Amino acid sequence: MLPDEIKPAMQGLIPSTLVSCSLEGEPNTTEISQVWYVDDIHVALSHQFFNKTHRNIRANPFVFVIIRDPEAYQEWHLELQYDHSKTEGALFDEMDMKLEAIASMTGMSDIFQLRAADIYKVLSVRQSNSRNIA
Repeated sequence: MLPDEIKPAMQGLIPSTLVSCSLEGEPNTTEISQVWYVDDIHVALSHQFFNKTHRNIRANPFVFVIIRDPEAYQEWHLELQYDHSKTEGALFDEMDMKLEAIASMTGMSDIFQLRAADIYKVLSVRQSNSRNIA
């Protein structure tokens, strides 16, 4: 479901936008550091400080994410469904190391801390201003 062309947008060079919604219909938008390719039907999002987003996702597991390719200047829109979180293991360690690198490049080493790698099932993927591909 996730095409190879999307992978450059998942390098964390440009923050991604995450939109969640409470059960009451109140939206919440935030910027996230990482949308990580897990496999062709799953991504992991870095869970850092998102208390309101975290509450929304536990109550309503559907989110919308915009990722941006820094090379092709292409946006990708993903509809996702929360599956589970990982707080240890290889995936968590890789994301934590990447987050540390991002934090050091932005001067925020003491602020960024990965709490979990939240795993999502990809429901749909499309390029901005293009046909739906999944």
